[in-house]
Amino acid sequence: MEHVPPHRGYRQQVAHHGVTAVTVLHMALDHAIMISLAERPGTGYELSRQFSTSLGHFWPATRQQIYRTLSRLHDGGLVTCEDVPQQGRPDKKIYTLSPTGEDALASWIAEPSAVPTLRDSLGVKLRGAEHGDLADVLTDVRHHRTVHAERLSLYRGYAVTQFPEATSDPTALTGRRLHQYLVLRGGIRMEEGFVAWCDEVLETLEKS
Repeated sequence: MEHVPPHRGYRQQVAHHGVTAVTVLHMALDHAIMISLAERPGTGYELSRQFSTSLGHFWPATRQQIYRTLSRLHDGGLVTCEDVPQQGRPDKKIYTLSPTGEDALASWIAEPSAVPTLRDSLGVKLRGAEHGDLADVLTDVRHHRTVHAERLSLYRGYAVTQFPEATSDPTALTGRRLHQYLVLRGGIRMEEGFVAWCDEVLETLEKS
């Protein structure tokens, strides 16, 4: 029987979860792209731009991942592809969600969503702060606060510029725009909570 050195089992478990996470990411990216195409057909480039300004804030993906996913969805019959000639340039590929893709998307939406597991290295570091220099931990907390505050400002800006009618009354929105706004509000709430927690940590530890 092979002797298993300390921590190898842990690394195997991490690797196992890593595969699972990749599989989940793989599927969630599939559906994020399908939702985008259900809203409006587009090219891989257009999808990449959309991910950089909206969907990517909640499920980031590289351009390479998007193109690979489009190819896989096309091979599976979930999207169709139309080659549109361009003057002096390669044909443009416009992707559209197919009827099969529409059915698959509806089935996925009907399924319960997995509750994400929180993994926060800053929280772990704060838990072990007594074993290091507290000043270093506080510096890290300030850095995280700055990043999340910037993201919060960005999301609030989106709310004002993209959903001005919801400023005074969110029920003025309906359908897709209401759903998009509520997702954005979720992002705003999460960032508000994280910034407030950082403020609480800093205020408490700086007084201790």
